[in-house]
Amino acid sequence: MKLHYYADTDSLYIDLAETVSADSREISDGVVADYDDRGRVVGLDIQQASKHLDLSRIETIHLPLPIAS
Repeated sequence: MKLHYYADTDSLYIDLAETVSADSREISDGVVADYDDRGRVVGLDIQQASKHLDLSRIETIHLPLPIAS
């Protein structure tokens, strides 16, 4: 998963999969979901992100990250 913030459009894109988007649908006011050709969600675009989200920090909880050896 990757987070991309675009200051010029105040948009936060959450890239959920490294798959090409085949379709996009607005699922809520200012939130667009991107889907692959199988109908799986591959990304979310949150428009006017700074008005709706606290972008000053990112916190993760209980992610199953591999331990480096």
